[in-house]
Amino acid sequence: MAAFQAHIPLPAIAIAVIGGNQCSEDEAEQAAAVGRGIAEAGAILVCGGRGGVMAAACKGARGAGGLTIGLLPGEERDEANPDVLLPIPTGLGIGRNLLVINSALAVIAIGGRYGTLSEIAFALQLEKPLFGLGSWPEIPGMVTVSRAEEAVRCAVRAAREQLK
Repeated sequence: MAAFQAHIPLPAIAIAVIGGNQCSEDEAEQAAAVGRGIAEAGAILVCGGRGGVMAAACKGARGAGGLTIGLLPGEERDEANPDVLLPIPTGLGIGRNLLVINSALAVIAIGGRYGTLSEIAFALQLEKPLFGLGSWPEIPGMVTVSRAEEAVRCAVRAAREQLK
């Protein structure tokens, strides 16, 4: 694992990456590219901290020297994937999905099943900019993107707009 070296400009922005605890190889590649892009943009990656899309996104971000935060469902820090720099045990189970969304200024959904769908619903209810990359189709309010770079560019731009 690379040593922590993030240089995060202030005010800091956090981008949530949501997706399944299990994922396909393509989803993992997309998630890693998204994580890398978030780190390269000087943003913080926040996620549920476990496997699948979350682990791949964290690995991409950490490989680029980024800061990764994992809001864990249980009470143990060691539930986190190895690329979560700051694990936060919540003890809330799936209720932590709301915390993941509420802590970010924008959200990128990659693949996923019903847990991801619940996070998408929270993002829409909280009026967070939401970008879907191979995620649930045709959800009003979610902008569908076709590439990781586009997802990051749109999410970072939307997050920065909120700080103005």
